[in-house]
Amino acid sequence: MSQLAPIAGKWDARFIGPVPHDTSYYAKCMLGGILACGVTHAGITPLDVAKCNMQVNPKKYTGLGPGLKLLLKEEGANGIWKGFGPTFVGYSLQGMFKYGLYEVFKDFYMNLAGEEAAEKYKPAIWLAGSASAEVFADIALCPLEMTKVKIQTSQNGSFPTAFGAAIREMSRTKVETRYPFGSLVPLWSRQIPYTMAKFFFFEKIVQLFYTHVFTEPKDTYGKGTQLGVTFASGYLAGVVCAIVSHPADSLVSLLGKVENKGKSAGAIASEVGFVSLATKGLGTRVIMIGTLTGFQWWIYDSFKSAMGMGTTGGK
Repeated sequence: MSQLAPIAGKWDARFIGPVPHDTSYYAKCMLGGILACGVTHAGITPLDVAKCNMQVNPKKYTGLGPGLKLLLKEEGANGIWKGFGPTFVGYSLQGMFKYGLYEVFKDFYMNLAGEEAAEKYKPAIWLAGSASAEVFADIALCPLEMTKVKIQTSQNGSFPTAFGAAIREMSRTKVETRYPFGSLVPLWSRQIPYTMAKFFFFEKIVQLFYTHVFTEPKDTYGKGTQLGVTFASGYLAGVVCAIVSHPADSLVSLLGKVENKGKSAGAIASEVGFVSLATKGLGTRVIMIGTLTGFQWWIYDSFKSAMGMGTTGGK
């Protein structure tokens, strides 16, 4: 395979980093995204189960601690790990496209803008690149997210919890469950703002760290320092993400509730009200998404660093 080489005299965003952004680079970014998202989302399944149930049945599941206790009491240990399979597979696929295509689109938009405009409008390029990547990431995620929510919010014994059986049941009842893409628009409304916030604030906070705290050239700092900056920036970005995307996240959970079968997203939003959509389960989600996003960026950049590709972001 021929190596990617710059065209003499022409600026190319693919060559401004520590290594050229060729097909191999993008493929490694996709693999890093699988590790970052699949492992972390699956690992916090119990928090997700509690959060989803707090959103769809707030009177019964009044908080994170009480919700987990109640789930353990009623369904045992299996109850808090419901939906692990579709979570792991779905978010692995989502991470692959989210991170891999972000790198592709970011380079594409920078080259489209040209050297001067790419530097001047860097935040707009972060936003456009992350939004474009998320469109495709959510198409991959949607069928598995719908299955996960149905498993996690159905009454004990009313819906299969095993991965394969749940997928088959979703397919069998697709007229009423709207499987596989019935939740795609609410998912886009949750995930695109979330991802734009996640990547924009991460890149911006990293930039601030290397401008005001670690003021020497980035490559003069060790991997430990760079990955510390990555985790801190990811955690802070995650808190913002949770707040921005929570109303739509609540709506996705409510769409899977039996009582809402056949109702449109707009009808459910009108019934529940924006304040409830924006606040029910928010505290849990802030803890969950802050930690999750911090570790996702840390895993992703650790993988990139191990591959000799450098960490994400800079001045």
